[in-house]
Amino acid sequence: MKNKNYQDMKQNNSQEEFINVREFFGILLKHKFFILIVTIVFAILSVFIALSLPNIYKSEAQVAPSSESSSSGLSALAGQFGGLASMAGINLGGSDSGNKTLVALEILQSRKFISEFIINHDILPELMAAKSWEQKTGKLAFDQDIYDEVNKKWVRDVDPPLKPEPSLQEATLAFREKLGVFQNSETGMVFISVEHISPQIAQHWVSLLISDINEVMRQRDVTEAKRSTEYLTEQLKKTEIADIQSILFKMIEEQAKVIMLAEVREEYVFKTIDPAIIPELKFKPKRALVCLLITFLGGVLSVLIVLVRYFTRT
Repeated sequence: MKNKNYQDMKQNNSQEEFINVREFFGILLKHKFFILIVTIVFAILSVFIALSLPNIYKSEAQVAPSSESSSSGLSALAGQFGGLASMAGINLGGSDSGNKTLVALEILQSRKFISEFIINHDILPELMAAKSWEQKTGKLAFDQDIYDEVNKKWVRDVDPPLKPEPSLQEATLAFREKLGVFQNSETGMVFISVEHISPQIAQHWVSLLISDINEVMRQRDVTEAKRSTEYLTEQLKKTEIADIQSILFKMIEEQAKVIMLAEVREEYVFKTIDPAIIPELKFKPKRALVCLLITFLGGVLSVLIVLVRYFTRT
């Protein structure tokens, strides 16, 4: 008896589900012209939107971390005389070399580096006001509602605390959206890319980024080496222990090697394996996909409107 009741309930549920599905498709069929018109309107709109989007070009360079032999001497000293030097209050370090590439990558994406990059190369208009790029002439056009190219003046209308001229904070956020930095965990190779509506600018910025980060890391190591040399020289004057003096002399020698290597090595942190080129093909937008998504959105929206109107009436 219980099995029969269970089967009857299961059959009734199946019939109700069938009726609900049939009712659902009946509603859609009844309003098929409305759904079709809305979908067509969205399809036409998607074409205009896709065509209005500017082409974005991506230029990418492949670089390899330079060999960090400059700090190998300090590492050897740290392993050999670390305990003895610690007794004298001297920190040999020696473990920083493996982090140089990671430090360089973090600096490359930092607010300070990007802000200085924007200022030093005067790229704020190209970054914040570029509107289109003429392929035949290679000329970049600016949005006249944002930047007056003739008078070199920012004219955008914004609410406080923003100003007509974009701040470095705004510019940094905009630049980070265009910048791509990726390191292959297996090979250690680093890929640096920039996206822009001008392929020439994208290529130029990638080259400048590699050059600048090499220079920043060079100056950073030279400054640290000079400061360490001054400190070690002072420590040398304070100690009379022969073993400690020997360590200090070797450390001063290693710092001199760091400075010399920094001055002669052009690609200090990153060696260019595959330089950035001017891309011939656009990277995005994928206009067919844009049209497909907007058209699909129109179809879904029209179905939802029909269902909401139907169930609010019943």
